[in-house]
Amino acid sequence: MKIHFIGIGGIGLSALAKFLAGQGHSISGSDMRQSEITDDLALNYGAKITIPHHPDAVEGADRVIYSAAVRPSNVEYQRARELGIELLSRKEALKFILGDQEVYAVGGAHGKSTTSAMLAALLPETNALIGAISKEFGSNVRSAPNDRVVFEADESDESFLNSNPTLAIVTNVEPEHMEYYQYDEERFYNAYRRFLELARIRVINAEDPWLSTLDLEAVRLYPSRDLKEIEFILVDGEPHTRFVLRDLGSFEVFGFGEHIALDAALAILAALELGEEPDALRERLRNYRGIKKRFDIIQNEEKMVVIDDYGHHPTEIRATIHALETFQRMRGLPRLKVIWQPHKYTRTLDNLKGFVECFEGVDELVILPIWSAGEIEIPIDLKGAFSRYDPIMAHRVTREDGIVKVLDAEGHLLREFREGLVVAFGAGDITYQIRGEK
Repeated sequence: MKIHFIGIGGIGLSALAKFLAGQGHSISGSDMRQSEITDDLALNYGAKITIPHHPDAVEGADRVIYSAAVRPSNVEYQRARELGIELLSRKEALKFILGDQEVYAVGGAHGKSTTSAMLAALLPETNALIGAISKEFGSNVRSAPNDRVVFEADESDESFLNSNPTLAIVTNVEPEHMEYYQYDEERFYNAYRRFLELARIRVINAEDPWLSTLDLEAVRLYPSRDLKEIEFILVDGEPHTRFVLRDLGSFEVFGFGEHIALDAALAILAALELGEEPDALRERLRNYRGIKKRFDIIQNEEKMVVIDDYGHHPTEIRATIHALETFQRMRGLPRLKVIWQPHKYTRTLDNLKGFVECFEGVDELVILPIWSAGEIEIPIDLKGAFSRYDPIMAHRVTREDGIVKVLDAEGHLLREFREGLVVAFGAGDITYQIRGEK
């Protein structure tokens, strides 16, 4: 088929496009701007990319799939309707993409990208569809000549219910994306219950407050009991976590933190349920090299380390800062400097108290404008809310010649960071800013 994607530059939709291209479909797509992802699709998957959206882009398509950010007013959406082309949201498209596959789905509020990438490392002969770039295979997609798929399942719009899971891992459950669920917690938790009920094999973090209440049959990880001798080590200056899992012996994985050990343990237990051997898993886990934008070291020098991190929820940021403090001590780096780009007005407002508390321990805090992700602006007094940190309210940052520069709206320099540990948090375009690409 000829399949066109509106919003193909997104990490989730691009994964579906690459996967379908690997199955022999002809793909095309459009987005608002050119990016590393659109360039990759054009160069390596033969996709015809249109920048920006244009009604002619859908001409000749058999099916059009669009991202959650696309509205019915989009010119390509409207043109597809005029032409009678089948239109599917990403959520709806999962039914035909994954319906005939043996899917190993990973869900949860936090850690699902990391756990998915780890599971893909442990099951090297499988396809993989991940919401991040795995450094092991340099993409968010890996193709294999079979119907087995490691899939990062998204709860934000209940699309994980369309993922056809044979195996389901849930790392943790925490109310999030509540605007979609109309702030109905019962509906939110029922979605997770239904996701788990769809799977034949279930692996869960049994010390999560909600997951611990489930009466479903499942493989249950009790981190406080099952994970022992957790230690953090540096390998060539990079972070690794070593731990003992139950009676299976010691494992070592890229990354710092107890949450890293937990994610790895869930992936290991899932792989064991699929018939893999512990010694093989121990060796394969060493191939996991982390994922882009998760504790992603983009500058690694003796006196200056810069890290790009996707953390955009207080729980994620708090766990990462705890790991950063350990990394800072072990590397002997002066001062922890955090640059935060809040993601979405609703998320910032709903979790404001948690955000204020999660930055405890940082030496300097830079706050950028909220990345709207298409939302209507909601006035939020961030300078007042975070006054205890005396934050630097900036417009953007960039990195030039190993120096991180903090700029105002006119491009004037507010601060330079030339040493220490500098970390950028956010799910918006901050990843391009801190890499000096924007």
